[in-house]
Amino acid sequence: MSIKDDVNYIKNELSSEEKFLESFVKTERFFKKYKKLIFGLIILAIVFSIAFLVKNKLDEKNLYEANIALSSFLENGNENSLNELKEKNKELYEIALYLDAKNEFKNANIDLKYLKELLDFQVALLNSNQSELDLVSKKADFLLKDYAIFNQALLLVNSQKYDEAREILSKISQDSRAFELATLLKHYLVTK
Repeated sequence: MSIKDDVNYIKNELSSEEKFLESFVKTERFFKKYKKLIFGLIILAIVFSIAFLVKNKLDEKNLYEANIALSSFLENGNENSLNELKEKNKELYEIALYLDAKNEFKNANIDLKYLKELLDFQVALLNSNQSELDLVSKKADFLLKDYAIFNQALLLVNSQKYDEAREILSKISQDSRAFELATLLKHYLVTK
C-alpha cells in the first residue's frame, strides 16, 4: 500500500507543478502578445500623473499670485495689480471690482450674478433711487429681496407716500427676517 500511496503522491505533485508551469507559460504568452500595449498604458499613466501634478502646482501658483495681486490692489489701489488679477483669476478680479465700486458708491461691470445684484442694491439704496430699488426687489432670486422691499417702503415713508409704503410692506413674507422691521414700520404707519 505504501508504494501505491507514493505513486499517487508523485502524480499529484507532478500535476500541480505542471499546472504551475502551464499558467506561467500562458502568462508569458499573454505578456509577449500585449507587451507594447501594457508598456504603453504604463507610460500613459505616468505621463497623466505627472501632467496632473504639474497642473495642480500651476493652479496653486496662480491662485497664490492672484491673492497677492488682490491684496496689493486693496491696499494701494494699484491698477497693475488689477490687470494681473484679471489674467490670473477672473472671479477674484470681479470681487476686486465689486469692492472698489462699493467703496466709491458707483456701478461696475461685474458678471458674477450675486455681486452684481448686491452692488445694484447698495448703489440704489445710497442714491435713494426708488425705481432701482423696485427693479432689484422684483428679481425672484435676489438674496436681499425682502430687505430691498423694506428699504423701498422706507424711502416712500420719507417721501410721505404712506399708502404706497403700506402696499409695498405687504409684499414681505412672514418667514423673512425683514418681517419684524416691516411690522415695526407698519405700526408707525398706523399713525400716518
